[in-house]
Amino acid sequence: MKNVDRRAFLQAVATSVFALPPAAGAQGANEWGSPVLDIHLHPRATTEANILHMDGAGVTMAVLLTGANAEDRAKQAVAAHPSRLIRFAAIDVTQPNAADYLRSAVQSGAKGFGEIKSQVAAAGPEMQRLYALAAELNVPILIHFQEVNQPGSPGTFNTGLKQFDAMLRKFPKTTFIGHADAFWANVSADYAEDTSYPKGPIKPGGVTDSFLGEYPNLYGDMSANSGNNFLMRDPEFAAGFVERHQNKLMFGSDCPCADGKGSDRGGRCIARATLTQLKKLTTADVFRKIVRENGTRLLKL
Repeated sequence: MKNVDRRAFLQAVATSVFALPPAAGAQGANEWGSPVLDIHLHPRATTEANILHMDGAGVTMAVLLTGANAEDRAKQAVAAHPSRLIRFAAIDVTQPNAADYLRSAVQSGAKGFGEIKSQVAAAGPEMQRLYALAAELNVPILIHFQEVNQPGSPGTFNTGLKQFDAMLRKFPKTTFIGHADAFWANVSADYAEDTSYPKGPIKPGGVTDSFLGEYPNLYGDMSANSGNNFLMRDPEFAAGFVERHQNKLMFGSDCPCADGKGSDRGGRCIARATLTQLKKLTTADVFRKIVRENGTRLLKL
């Protein structure tokens, strides 16, 4: 084949590939103006239920945050939809086999640890063992920080966020992803650990803001009511925060609705609510970073 003919042939092939109609779920690229990576989807009862929520919310790809009891189900889902699903692994860190289990999970395909949600101190020996292991295996660890008991999430988990900079310094090769009530409430300097979802204006100087700015190994998962509450309570502050940390934030859903439209939750899908607010607060370039580019870079997708 002559060079000119070869170039024409390759160009035609490339054009035909990129002109293919979007796969199921890729419609999110049209709806939101970008493909969307959800870094916080808990496995549903069936593979089809995971995809139903993703398609309904306009999500292109998702990370299944998988406890030990759902590992087989998550593996099956990833095998059925390898272009749309990957998985993390999680276990109660107080279990004596926690480190061995997580090492084995990564060896079998898990891309990170999470959601790690145990009733321990964030700087305690159980968690420090995982921080070291995450660095050794070169995978991120997604942590649920909660200081206030909730009816739907009884107890406290990974307590001590205000002092967590000690861990960020001690484990500089560990990639941490912060999530949940305490992480997002502590954007405000006046958070008194007395409520899960504080309201009203944010007081500058909170530890979440300062830690994200100071430590390159900390990222933020904007999922759940906690992330959405932060975005909604003080939009002017949130817009500046998102601009400031645009390379460190990632969209996640952690949404309980069935169909990605909130049909079974009075019309409210947390994923849609957060994506909508992010669109209002950011430029198109920053939005793409948060909903796709930061996560795909961090997870080496």
